[in-house]
Amino acid sequence: MPGFHTDQADQASRTGRSGGDAIRPHAEGAFAGELAALAAADDRPRPERWKLSPWAVATYLLGGVLPDGTVVTPKYIGPRRVVEVAVSTLATDRALLLLGVPGTAKTWLSEHLAAAVSGDSTLLVQGTAGTTEEAVRYGWDYARLLAHGPGREALVPGPVMRAMARGATVRVEELTRMPADVQDALITVLSEKTLPVPELGEEVQAVRGFNLVATANDRDRGVNELSGALRRRFNTVVLPLPATHADEVDIVARRVAQLGRSLDLPAVGDGTDEIRRVVTVFRELREGITADGRTRVKSPSGTLSTAEAISVVTGGLALAAHFGDGVLRAGDVAAGILGAVVRDPVADRAMWHEYLETVVRERDGWQDLYRACREVSS
Repeated sequence: MPGFHTDQADQASRTGRSGGDAIRPHAEGAFAGELAALAAADDRPRPERWKLSPWAVATYLLGGVLPDGTVVTPKYIGPRRVVEVAVSTLATDRALLLLGVPGTAKTWLSEHLAAAVSGDSTLLVQGTAGTTEEAVRYGWDYARLLAHGPGREALVPGPVMRAMARGATVRVEELTRMPADVQDALITVLSEKTLPVPELGEEVQAVRGFNLVATANDRDRGVNELSGALRRRFNTVVLPLPATHADEVDIVARRVAQLGRSLDLPAVGDGTDEIRRVVTVFRELREGITADGRTRVKSPSGTLSTAEAISVVTGGLALAAHFGDGVLRAGDVAAGILGAVVRDPVADRAMWHEYLETVVRERDGWQDLYRACREVSS
């Protein structure tokens, strides 16, 4: 149904995607050089309308060195098989569901998958409790609708419809945040690869290359379980938390460095030691046991995800750069740790004080972190 797809509208939606003034450029803009180098070196078969082969998409996500010496930075640090299954799913007619607890890089991975596969990560439906069926399907230009009645000119295609017409990858973030009846609007799209427009007695059929990546978690509040009918339309890939302390430190350090550059934060000294300590605190509280396995600790009500650790360290860097001596220290991250840990002002605060006194206070070389945390916790 070509009348529902306009090159001008799609061009407008992508304008400025790689703009240098953007606080957070889209993946296809931020890593345009790597994507171009991969495309030039990629001599493997590509599915219809894919910008890269599945092998090149996986290399883009996991990192590597190309024959011409181009270094491809890893976008996802985790099991290779997780990425391979996700990429191969998108090469079939099955949609992909990235499932995991908050902070396991579901959104980050979905964005980079769309950027590598379709060259456009902006076809996005953001799921919330207020997301309507129109956001998933299509809407109407009511001025034209009132003036001329239902017609193609009055129809406003949503991201899913545009992706179907272009043969591109569309993203649905926080699928389980959307009401159940809105979720189920995707069933026909995923099973029949068609989107009916009953008002016009017509339909949009997906062209080859179309697929959908959804993200969801079942640990957060406000979650609406997926119906069995919808879940069967997906291949589900569960994203694990970082397997090791070293992996999580690496993830936090990389993302903090990227964010610091994008925000033009003044350069600070090496903050690796504080990153290690933040990650240690988060992992111990998350897992309910100290790193040496000797002491059981209580866990807070929040998730203490890797994403939250990145936020804590980034905030600390800003403090160190603008109000400190340019070196990331315990006092720069203490308030951020407190804010991430203490969500329940009663139960979490009691748990945090117990952890400070029984673990942080007694750990060699952590006295500065203990004092800083006590100061902001009092």
